[in-house]
Amino acid sequence: MSRERNVQPRLTEPLQFEEVAGPARYSRTTDKPVQYVTVANGQGTVLGYVWANDEDDAAGWTVRKSGGDEAFNRGALYVSRLRDAKARGITPTAALAELLTYCDPANPSHVVPGSLTQAPSLQVVKELAGES
Repeated sequence: MSRERNVQPRLTEPLQFEEVAGPARYSRTTDKPVQYVTVANGQGTVLGYVWANDEDDAAGWTVRKSGGDEAFNRGALYVSRLRDAKARGITPTAALAELLTYCDPANPSHVVPGSLTQAPSLQVVKELAGES
């Protein structure tokens, strides 16, 4: 009797991955000035910032570290809204302008009214959020 094992070729052949497209999204970085809004919870605690830059077709959510898990979790809503805006083909700052309508403090999270601001770079927003 032979000690050789018959190994299935499908277990030893190299895997072939096929890259497929995911959802449309804005670039997640820019080195240019950004516009941003502040997002807070119902108690007024700042959870993070949504920022945008048209020149680099960039927009995103920056979580405020001190906001903890709530800040991280609430950010999913704003990321989803940005993806929806990108899929509709609107510019990042137009998407940001749409978010200004979500300003009801009775909601679990909302854009703080009057918080639309410009920063000289995304790094400034990240520092504001407590990132190094």
